[in-house]
Amino acid sequence: MKIESKKVSSPKGDITLYVLTNAKGASVTLSSLGAGIVSVIVPDKDGAMADVALGYADPADYFYDGPCAGKVPGRYANRIARGHLRVDGRDYQLAINNGPNALHGGPEGFHNRIWESEVTPDKEVVFTYRSADGEESYPGNMCARVTYSWSDSDVLRLTLEAETDAPTVVNLTNHCYWNLDGHNSGSVLDHKLTLASSRYLPTDDTLIPTGEMAPVAGTPMDFTEAKVIGRDIKADFPALVYGKGYDNCWVLDAYNRGLATCAVLEAPHSGRVLEVATTQPAVQVYTGNWLDGSPKNKEGRSYCDYDGVAIECQAMPDSPNHADFPSTQLYPGEHYKQIIEFRFK
Repeated sequence: MKIESKKVSSPKGDITLYVLTNAKGASVTLSSLGAGIVSVIVPDKDGAMADVALGYADPADYFYDGPCAGKVPGRYANRIARGHLRVDGRDYQLAINNGPNALHGGPEGFHNRIWESEVTPDKEVVFTYRSADGEESYPGNMCARVTYSWSDSDVLRLTLEAETDAPTVVNLTNHCYWNLDGHNSGSVLDHKLTLASSRYLPTDDTLIPTGEMAPVAGTPMDFTEAKVIGRDIKADFPALVYGKGYDNCWVLDAYNRGLATCAVLEAPHSGRVLEVATTQPAVQVYTGNWLDGSPKNKEGRSYCDYDGVAIECQAMPDSPNHADFPSTQLYPGEHYKQIIEFRFK
């Protein structure tokens, strides 16, 4: 494994970029801004290389971008209703930054921070962020770590870890958008998607879960067998109307069974396949419904709506306000650890 690094300046300080290239010439570029994925260059069915991760030309454009492209949001990814958080009997009010709700840890969440970074002797890249007690109104000093490894078999592995000195909540994921025909190739609505999930979370019109875990059978939310993403995306169905497409959470059938495949994405033209595996309880699928107006991409144009799909392995949205959802609370002495693998074929 070959690893190269360079620093680029930004208004908030130097951003470090790491390029990991495997024995086959496939590569991943990572950024210390938001512990993010900047590019993933992998072969198609004929061996031709292309970048399949949406991203921007200027590394500093990842600050405060609406899509949160490629980055690790936190301290709590996804939404918390009305910004209301109750931890260990105490109430906290979070910043409201998505309609009436809190999203991705707030305006200055982990994804808008420059993380410490290092390369280990095992050729892994480790990003560390130390979040102070009270930052974005969350309790406890938290140390978060994201470890990336890239294999000769084109597997990108993320290990997400956190510890705290006071009761708090944590929900970490990666928010990369994928287009397996190439990041600049246009819509992903012709990609096929399979999800290992027989239930999803219905929401209100602000995308906050109602608390129900509803069966996908007989609905446009059913991806238990491979289905073209765009087939049902315009259906007159509440979940699709609320988000202008898919922006929903699926409950994984294999949760609590260790690392298991949760999603398979297939591109019709290039023949590339992305298999996603995780230890997380759920996956949020977002079809890039609001990508219009994003910063200029690596080819110099702004992305359009539906140019990429995010497959975000994570805890369930608004879990702190739903006793029936798997807990996202983290206490002193506990060690949060979750794994996500992106396997390219």
